Amino acid sequence: MYLTFLENIHPAIPNIVTALLIFIGSLILARILRNMLDRVLQTRGVDKEISILLGQLLYWGVMIFGIITALQRFFDVSAFLAGLGILGFTVGFALQEIMQNFVAGMILLVQQPFEIGDFVRISDYTGHITAISMRTTDIKTLDGRLVVIPNSSVLSNAIENFSRAKELRVDLPIGVAYDTDLDVAKAAILEALPGINGYLADPAPSIVYHSFGESSIDMDIRFWIETADNNLFDARDEAVIRTKRALDAKGINIPFPIRTVQMEK
Repeated sequence: MYLTFLENIHPAIPNIVTALLIFIGSLILARILRNMLDRVLQTRGVDKEISILLGQLLYWGVMIFGIITALQRFFDVSAFLAGLGILGFTVGFALQEIMQNFVAGMILLVQQPFEIGDFVRISDYTGHITAISMRTTDIKTLDGRLVVIPNSSVLSNAIENFSRAKELRVDLPIGVAYDTDLDVAKAAILEALPGINGYLADPAPSIVYHSFGESSIDMDIRFWIETADNNLFDARDEAVIRTKRALDAKGINIPFPIRTVQMEK
């Protein structure tokens, strides 16, 4: 009986050895790739919990592939995989939106277009990032609302990250009366701008007159700020106040539209 067992198992020894080598190789490769991914994510500052989750997904993905390849040495796993494929397709179709958000969350965590605390604009929402999960991104808007955006929507929209820019240009449109000395108006505004918090002298500010409006000569005031000292909205607020005061001091009017209505008797 023992000899019969050896005779039966002898032809399978090469397949057993090959399957063991495939399994051990997959185990080693999975660990190496998981460690490499962990180091990459650490250099990008990804949370430890997220690093562990992504590492486990990669580890078990390689292991499952290795196990299937090893089993292929003993029997045809095509039917088994076909069954798993049908089941996976059914579950994936039912959870399509969730899976889209999950995959988008992994892409966002790896690419890191923003971090918690960054001041961003995503779609129609502007505010600070308060949380990033595998499914959603949370933004606290300027008016205090907490908006939870699915990661698939975040990834499919343009992302403006104001916190990543060290310098930002502030544009402020304004108009002055037609009887204004334009050189005096420009000089008064340029003299007032340096008082703005975070103001940068280089790049130099500029004032460009660009059109004749219905009741004013219109211009664009452009200057740069350092985001470490000020933000876009507060800088524009200061610019409006200082520009108004500077023009008032020179007796320069900022006109408003006037309509004349003629009533027939």
